[in-house]
Amino acid sequence: MLLDVKNLSHSFDYPLFNNLDFTLEEKKSMAVTGVSGSGKSTLLHICSTLLRPKNGEVFINEKDIYKLPNDELVNIRRCNIGIIFQSHFLFKGFSARENIEIATILTKSDFDMELVERLGISHILNNKVGDISGGQQQRVSLARILLKKPKIIFADEPTGNLDAATAGEITALLFDYIKTNNAALFLVTHDLNLAKKCDAAYKLENLQLKSF
Repeated sequence: MLLDVKNLSHSFDYPLFNNLDFTLEEKKSMAVTGVSGSGKSTLLHICSTLLRPKNGEVFINEKDIYKLPNDELVNIRRCNIGIIFQSHFLFKGFSARENIEIATILTKSDFDMELVERLGISHILNNKVGDISGGQQQRVSLARILLKKPKIIFADEPTGNLDAATAGEITALLFDYIKTNNAALFLVTHDLNLAKKCDAAYKLENLQLKSF
């Protein structure tokens, strides 16, 4: 079991979700949809080590992540999971190649030119990221994440800023990645058609996850 969530609850000024339980296995994908403010991104942040929940437990590879020492939690974040945000969080003064190489240095992994070519960004590797399109920036960000070979990919609206053709290519690559690498995908999206492509699809409403 790559991800095991038990009795998870969280709130800010108001409750977002209460007593959630779900699991995510190798080669499987799950999507969470919901209206803005329903808590779906917060749920992703909690499951991906970024936010401690009010109540409940999150296990990654059978480790209760919020009971781990901080250095071990950072190591899981660095080596075992990949987080795709709608914003790319690239270093603007660096080239596309330099942005990707940051991941290889941190995780001591190899620069995978085959992946770069599949993403269609080999011809812009020497360009500063501020000089390439939003779609190309998303592909650079994805290359940086996948080069780590994460076991769980957390994706928060990964296609929100992309045209339909590019969005289709990106999602196809993600689904292929989890199958070939025994990984898993946790996806937050407003796109119901994309959600339905996952092995399990839920809507977060009335504090609960409801399958559809």
